[in-house]
Amino acid sequence: MADKYLLRVTAGPSYDPTSHQVVAVNSGTPTSVHSTLCTANVSVRIQNYRGLPHGSPPTSSYFSHPPHTHDQYSISFSFVPHRSINGASLVFGNDFEHPVRDRIPPGFSAAFKIVKWAIDPGLDGDVYADKPYLYGNALSSINVLSIGPKVGSEGLEAGKIVESEHEEAITEGGFQGGQELRESLNIPGNAAARQKWFLGGHDRLENWQWESDRLYKADFFNPYLDFNEFALKLPGFSLKVLGYLGGEDYLRYVLKDKDTGEVLFVVVFTLLPIDQVDKDEAKTPKSGKSTAEISDDPGGRTTFDSQADDVD
Repeated sequence: MADKYLLRVTAGPSYDPTSHQVVAVNSGTPTSVHSTLCTANVSVRIQNYRGLPHGSPPTSSYFSHPPHTHDQYSISFSFVPHRSINGASLVFGNDFEHPVRDRIPPGFSAAFKIVKWAIDPGLDGDVYADKPYLYGNALSSINVLSIGPKVGSEGLEAGKIVESEHEEAITEGGFQGGQELRESLNIPGNAAARQKWFLGGHDRLENWQWESDRLYKADFFNPYLDFNEFALKLPGFSLKVLGYLGGEDYLRYVLKDKDTGEVLFVVVFTLLPIDQVDKDEAKTPKSGKSTAEISDDPGGRTTFDSQADDVD
């Protein structure tokens, strides 16, 4: 059944799909997103990728790095907040615009318990709500976090993050003063220890600030969600969800301030029937060969970088 579908990944500064651009999966070229709350570079890697744009690499050298040889996908991003956000407020996870309670597959409750036990003990949400969600605090949910410097005009150029080199795999820690900041806050240097540390008390989250104009790098990945089969493969448990999805269904990841509802950026994985792909592509902005800029300005207008060339 999986061979009847193609996957499309888009990213943008809001939930509005017209503000999104197709992500060049496994390309090594990040998509630049600019919103009122942050500027970000977003990269998506998927093992055994079968999707859009046509001709996308089926894999990435990212998956040859020792920490990632068993991972199935990665959403990595660099971002610079435009205002400070309290650590207890910033969340990362999945949400939907419409109810999914009538299409939740059998075994979901068991799968969710395994996810909380094996992947993210801080995950919380309500999949039976009118607008379902599953969020984890960014400080404990993100697998890898690296803290960078405060950036000025030398770090942001025309609304984009300027990075001298696009890292193939982000590592835990800090750079250009970020490591010293971690140590001053007694944050463990090991990724798993940092996640556990922030799960250890709400006061630790509240004492943290995602600082305005500081550069952060993060990576979210796991070996459990197989996009090639659209199946959740957990320790001792496998749940195929493809039969419950269709062309209008998607999996959406969002980084947002849960207290204000403001979105930093959104990444959407949409499953498209192959026979509808050509028609759907005609309605969707093309991905760019160079870093594509997507902007959501304070006036509500969405702009795309005119320098981005079409892949096709």
